[in-house]
Amino acid sequence: MAQQHTTSLRLRLRYRFDHLVSGGTTALIGWLALACLAVVVPASMVLVWSDRAAPATLSGRLTAVWASVGQTLKIGGAVGSPLYVLASVSLALVALLFVSTLVSLITTGINRRIMSLRLGHSTVLETRHTVVLGWSDQVFPVIGELVAANANQRRSAIAVLAPQDKVWMEDEISTRVGDSGRTRIICRNGSTTDPAELCRVSPRTAKAVLVLPPTGDTGDAHVVKTLLALDAAVPGSGEGEAVVVAAVRDSRNHMTARLAAGPTGHVLCVDDIVARLLVSTARQPGLSLIYSELLDFEGDEFYPVAAEGLVGRTFGEALLSFATSSAVGLLHTDGSVTLNPDPRAAIGPADRIIVISQDDDTAVRADVASHVEEDAIVTAGPRIARAERLLLLGWNRRAPLVIEQLGQYVSPGTTLDVVALGEYAATRGARPDPATRGARPVPATRSARPVPATRSARAVTAARSRLEVSFHDGDITDPLTLAKLDVPSYDSLIVIGETEPAASASASVSACGSASDTPVAPLAPVTNPEARADDRTLVTLLHLRAIGDAAQRELALTTEMSDDGNRLLAPARGGADFIVSGRLISLLMTQISESPYLAEVFEELFRAEGHEFHLKPAADYVRAGHEVSFATAVESARRRRECAVGYRLRARSSTGPDYGVRINPDKRRRIRFSEEDWLIVLAES
Repeated sequence: MAQQHTTSLRLRLRYRFDHLVSGGTTALIGWLALACLAVVVPASMVLVWSDRAAPATLSGRLTAVWASVGQTLKIGGAVGSPLYVLASVSLALVALLFVSTLVSLITTGINRRIMSLRLGHSTVLETRHTVVLGWSDQVFPVIGELVAANANQRRSAIAVLAPQDKVWMEDEISTRVGDSGRTRIICRNGSTTDPAELCRVSPRTAKAVLVLPPTGDTGDAHVVKTLLALDAAVPGSGEGEAVVVAAVRDSRNHMTARLAAGPTGHVLCVDDIVARLLVSTARQPGLSLIYSELLDFEGDEFYPVAAEGLVGRTFGEALLSFATSSAVGLLHTDGSVTLNPDPRAAIGPADRIIVISQDDDTAVRADVASHVEEDAIVTAGPRIARAERLLLLGWNRRAPLVIEQLGQYVSPGTTLDVVALGEYAATRGARPDPATRGARPVPATRSARPVPATRSARAVTAARSRLEVSFHDGDITDPLTLAKLDVPSYDSLIVIGETEPAASASASVSACGSASDTPVAPLAPVTNPEARADDRTLVTLLHLRAIGDAAQRELALTTEMSDDGNRLLAPARGGADFIVSGRLISLLMTQISESPYLAEVFEELFRAEGHEFHLKPAADYVRAGHEVSFATAVESARRRRECAVGYRLRARSSTGPDYGVRINPDKRRRIRFSEEDWLIVLAES
C-alpha cells in the first residue's frame, strides 16, 4: 500500500508540473522566480545569521540578506534610497534579459549548425576525391576497394551521397568496412536525382563519380535519373572532368543509361557481365577465382607501363621482357586498347604496355628469354570437341542471356536441361514437361513475375543451332526434384538465383527438412527479392552437396549469388565457382574509376567475340612430369598467339587461400606440371 501511495503522489506531482509548464512563458517565469526566491532568501538568511561579522542590528542583517539575494540573482543588491534601489534593479534585469537572449540566440545558432552537420546538408570542399552516389550493399565493397587503392596515397577522400541518415551511414561503413587508413570517408544526406543536392559532394572537383544501382525493379530508372541530374549539376565537359562510372542491371536499359552518361561515361550492364562469366566459368571451372584475383586491389592487377627499351620491338619479345609481370596488351595514344596483339606487332613510340603486376612499380624490365627450354615445349594437336550434358537450375531475367551465350560456345549436340518453377516455364515459349526425368509439377497456386516470353524465345531460338534446350517444371529447393534429375550424370551445373513469392517462401524453406508432414516454421519474411533468391540458392546447394557426397563425385558447379556474405555460408567445396554479382560489379566500377582505360579492357574481356582468359591443360604446352621454367610455358603460349599469365594446380584446387591459382608467377621459377594441371592464358574466344 505504501508503494502505491508513493507512486500515486509522484504521478500527481508530475501532473501538476506538466500543468504548470503548459501554462505558457509568463506562468513559467513567475513560478521560476518564486522558486528561486524560496531557495535563495532562506539560504541568504542562514549565511548572514551564521556569520560572526554580521551586523548586530536587525535592519543591518536584513540589508545584508538583500545584498546576498541581489548578488545571487544578478540584480545588483544595491542599498540606498528606494528610487536608487529600484533603478539599480531595473538596470540589472534589463542586462540579465539582454545577456540571456544573446546566449539563447548563440546557442540556438550553434545547435542549428550542429544539426545541419549531423543531417549531412553541408557542402564537401574537396578536390580529386571520389564520389559515390546511392546506397546499397555494393557501397561497402566499393569503399573497401577504394580504401585499398588509396593505401599508398598521403591524402584521399571518399564522399558518399544517399537519402539516408548521415550518422547511420557513417556507423554502417565503420562497421562493415573497418579501418579506412589514410582515406577520409565523408557522408552526406540528399537525393541523388536532385542537381542542387548533388552539389553537396562537389562532383565538379572530383576525380571519379560512381553511381550505384539501388536494389529493386526501379533501380535502373533511378540510375538514369541520377546520371541526368549529374549532367545538370556539372554541365559541359572539360579536360579535368571526373570519370563517371555507373551500372544497370537489365540489359534492356543499358543503351538508355549510356546516353544519359554521355560520351565520356562508362556504364556496366550487370546482366550481360554475369551471364558471360556464368557461361565461361561453367565451361572452365576455376575461372571465377582468376577474375576475383585480378579485379581486387589486394593482389595482381592491370597496369600500363612505359615501353622504354622496347620501342620498335615486337610484342612477342615484350612477353619475355618482364620477370615478375605479365604483358597482355598495348595501350595506344588515342586511349584504345589491344589485348593479346599479334606477337609480331611492333610497339610504337607512344604505346604503353599493359601488364599484370602486383603494383605499378613492380613491373621492372628483366629479360628472361634465356630461361626458355626448347626441348620442354610440346605441340599438342587441337582437342576434339565433344557434346556435353548441361543442367541449369533456376530462372531469372539473366537466364535467357545464359542460354544465348551457351549456344555460342558449346559443341553441336550439346543438351541443356532447365529446371524452374512452372510459372517461369510457361512464359518461355516452350511447353513444360513435368514428366521428363520425373520432375515434380509445381502447384498452380504459385505466382511469380515471369520473364518476357519474346526475349526467352529469342534466346532459345539463337541457341538451337548447337544447343538442344529442354524445360522442366520443378522446384529446385525440393530434394525430391533434384533426386530425380540424376545430377551426377551432367558435365556441368549452373545454379542461378530464383525469386519465389513471399507467400510460398515457407514451402521452399521446408524443403530443407524431411519428407514427413511435420510442419516447419518459416523463416522471417525477407523483403529484398535478391536476398530471398540467395536463400533459395543456399537451400539448393545444400541438397546438391548431399547428392555429390552420396555419389562420391565432385560436381562441376557454378553458382550465381547477389550478396558476398551469403557466399561465405554456401555449403560447397573449397575453391568452388561463385559469381557474386554485387561484389563483381563493385570491383569493376572501382577499377575503372581509378584507371579509366580499363573500361575498354573489361569490355573486351566480357565480349563474346573478344579475348578472354582460359584454363587450358598445361600438358598441351610443356612436358608434363618435368620441371620447367614458367618462361617456357610463356614462350609455348606465344607460339599459339596467346599470353600465359599463370597456372592452377589440380592438387591444390580445394586448398585455400589460393585454391591452386597462381597469377603472374616469376618466369624464372621452375614448376612440375601434371597431366591434370592448367595453364591460364589470354586468348581469342
